[in-house]
Amino acid sequence: MSSRVEPDIRVQREDFDLQTEVNRLATGTSGIGAIVTFSGLCRDEGGRLAALELEHYPGMAEAEMNRIARLAIERFGLLGLTAIHRYGRIAAREHIVLVIAAAPHRQAAFDGANFVMDFLKTAAPFWKKEHAKNGSTGEWVRAKDADDAARDKWK
Repeated sequence: MSSRVEPDIRVQREDFDLQTEVNRLATGTSGIGAIVTFSGLCRDEGGRLAALELEHYPGMAEAEMNRIARLAIERFGLLGLTAIHRYGRIAAREHIVLVIAAAPHRQAAFDGANFVMDFLKTAAPFWKKEHAKNGSTGEWVRAKDADDAARDKWK
């Protein structure tokens, strides 16, 4: 059953509305007993950060997100999955990423959403650069060992 579920994958500059996306995923899908959402925001890093600049590899980012989403659907028996990742300049406290996982039961929905985020952080070709409130621009943000460890727990 879950192999016929098509993920909704988007890479976009514009913001998204959480409730609209949940409604879009749930409409017309029977059997859903749980919907888990994760919305990642741009932190202000204690008032220091004004924005993040996010870049991606067009085409490859969507393909990798789709691959990750299909793995999650199959592994956790998801009935629906939406993954949206923004790019461009994103101000502090604005949305960066949204993952919505729908499943018959809550644990599968939680696991599916976590799985997708753990792999998006490490496998999808996105890069971020900090822009401080004082006008300075930082280096491109390096990958974190903790993100690799979170991904590796799924193996």
